[in-house]
Amino acid sequence: MDTIECIDKLEAGGAIPYAAGLTPLSPADFAQHGADAHLRLLRDGSVAARCSLWWSRVPHLPDHAAGIVGHYGAVDGEAAAGLLDRACVELAARRCTIAVGPMDGCTWRRYRVLTERGTEPPFFMEPDNPPDWPAHFQAAGFRDLARYFSTLCTDLNYADPRLDRVAPRLERAGVRIRAIDPARFDVELAAIHRLSLVSFRDNFLYSPISEAEFIAQYRPILPKLRPELVLLAEQEGRLAGFLFAVPDLFQGLRRQPIDTVILKTAAVLPGREFAGLGSLMVTRCHASASALGYRRAIHALMHESNESRSVSARYGAPFRTYSLYSRILDRA
Repeated sequence: MDTIECIDKLEAGGAIPYAAGLTPLSPADFAQHGADAHLRLLRDGSVAARCSLWWSRVPHLPDHAAGIVGHYGAVDGEAAAGLLDRACVELAARRCTIAVGPMDGCTWRRYRVLTERGTEPPFFMEPDNPPDWPAHFQAAGFRDLARYFSTLCTDLNYADPRLDRVAPRLERAGVRIRAIDPARFDVELAAIHRLSLVSFRDNFLYSPISEAEFIAQYRPILPKLRPELVLLAEQEGRLAGFLFAVPDLFQGLRRQPIDTVILKTAAVLPGREFAGLGSLMVTRCHASASALGYRRAIHALMHESNESRSVSARYGAPFRTYSLYSRILDRA
């Protein structure tokens, strides 16, 4: 018989094993991510499903008191059903009116599930999951809260003709675009973090993270970077925009030529003064990638209503879909 434990701390080297196919959750991640509780479903002496819950510090969702379900994993639908139902009971008991997941506390960390895989293989830094996970959430009464898309561009030499007017205007305004300086990586990342806090503050389910956590997320990528693919747009010494792109290193792991770059994140300061800067950086990044010998670009993980998706539509077509789910909670 399955049993579910609700705990507020994970111990390193815990005595309870995990079922085959289920990755243990790091106690350090649990602590750093600030979860309020952790649920684990036990079956035959091992953990068959797990998730963490957040209710005290969560992203804002209009008209709701949100509770978050993250650090999710389950070996089968039966284990998932018991775990997710209990998660919703626990969140409702904390006066949450809606459960949102999977999300590891905030959108800076892992969130969403891959729902429509298509024919392209996984790409570097893409969240992946077993194919039955979407059904786990749907069977537990969760429905789409938001959808996200990745787009494939196969013509790196295409330039939006509207940029013929944008580039001179931005140059007259003193905006200059350059590559990131690897020798000043932490300093550059700190500036990117400050810009992100401003540029992303109105994004769906946005909440800030500390500069230290932000830099810790990106520092391991430094040895894998091609600096020419990470662009910074500056105006009189301040950062006005950035675009972060990396080669698809998963191609190399599959013993394939690395011919694809992944445009992971882009941001621009708000205001009409910088209109078109995002599109200009995309075109400049594509041109740099082409000059380095790459043939394709993936515009990764764009929210369905984000401006970046409108920009991306000029360059390619969606090939992958992801979903973030929610379930309205019954109040006790």
